Amino acid sequence: MRFLARLATTMLVFLVIGALFPNGFRVDNWLTAVGAALVLAILNTIIKPILVLLTLPLTILTFGLFTIIINAVMLELTADLVGGFDFASFGWAFLTAIILSVVNTILTTDVYMDSGR
Repeated sequence: MRFLARLATTMLVFLVIGALFPNGFRVDNWLTAVGAALVLAILNTIIKPILVLLTLPLTILTFGLFTIIINAVMLELTADLVGGFDFASFGWAFLTAIILSVVNTILTTDVYMDSGR
């Protein structure tokens, strides 16, 4: 269930950013957004752990902020693999990675409330 929630969230973020910033980010239609979200999920499962391991010293040095660069690289790789899904520059992929990380964190994190008892 969590996978489907993240997939839907990613697809919606792609569609919204594509509508808000058509000069920097292009998504042709919602099917392209679904395909890009699915490809991104597969790449994040297979390739991202390898990249995180290879760049671990740099990630530690930057207190984990380098993972945003890795996320942007994953988005650029997704754009290379999916037709109709494209970024104008790496800066747009970086901005999309930040927005996607924030939205996924807010919407898919389980919130536990302490009743104080």
